Amino acid sequence: MLESKQKGIVTELECLTEFNKRGFKVSIPYGENSRYDFIVDVNNHLFRVQAKTSSGILNNKEEIVGIKFPCKSTRVSAQGAFQRKYTKEEIDFFCTFWDNQCYVIPVEECSNEKTLRFTYPENGQKTNINLAKNYTIEKQWNQYLS
Repeated sequence: MLESKQKGIVTELECLTEFNKRGFKVSIPYGENSRYDFIVDVNNHLFRVQAKTSSGILNNKEEIVGIKFPCKSTRVSAQGAFQRKYTKEEIDFFCTFWDNQCYVIPVEECSNEKTLRFTYPENGQKTNINLAKNYTIEKQWNQYLS
């Protein structure tokens, strides 16, 4: 079983691979002091991206109906654990990887946690539901390729 840090590294590598496979130029900051994990260079525009590992959301039948990830960082020190939310001054996008698909979400659309659903809830609610299919790397980044 992977530890939390290892899971984060795997997610970051999966996301980096997806951007590279699509021909984007990607840069990784040196060291551990950046709020973003990598930069995507598209037509001389730089976008800061923070990769986050998602967990599955189960319905009553124990089926995965969506994913969620935290939109904050956690730092542990001798004084305890400190959490800090990411802002648009620090990053432009979150990305996550689930079931062979990379999802990219603008930071402005995130609060403390982001939920992406694969289907609408069984109760029929359609407002304030973020469908994962609208956040695929293809849908979010095709606008930057031209």
